[in-house]
Amino acid sequence: MNIFEFAIKMEIDGENYYKEQAEINKDNSLNTVFLMLAKDEKIHARVLQQKANQQAYDLSENETLSEAKNIFKNMEFKQTPDQLRVYRSALQNEQDSIDLYRTYLSEVTDDESKQLFEYLIKQEEDHYIILEELVLLVSRAEEWVESAEFGTREQY
Repeated sequence: MNIFEFAIKMEIDGENYYKEQAEINKDNSLNTVFLMLAKDEKIHARVLQQKANQQAYDLSENETLSEAKNIFKNMEFKQTPDQLRVYRSALQNEQDSIDLYRTYLSEVTDDESKQLFEYLIKQEEDHYIILEELVLLVSRAEEWVESAEFGTREQY
């Protein structure tokens, strides 16, 4: 399996994971966030497939990060069992993707492939930021409930 085939599989796995999380969260705002992440992963897989097939592809930036932050701004966070663990697992998956793409970036020699992996690194870093914010917001909600009597809380 070459680097493009492996990266495509990883992106498809990511898309499926986020679709599952969207279904689990179908009754709240996180559904939208997970569907946006799934859509991005699908786009990444398509771009990688086009590169592997030596077809033209588009490295357009998206608005997922800013859209997710707007959704988070208006959300009420209530932790459910295993929720934080799931988000931390997704966070680790994104970090693994970033690390893998950095490795691939150091291995490729042509400018087009380098540009592609730099784009994917940036995209996955945006996903990492979204999930990191989600973990932080859910953790803060839990901390606040458990420790409300202990003074002023950090601003969200």
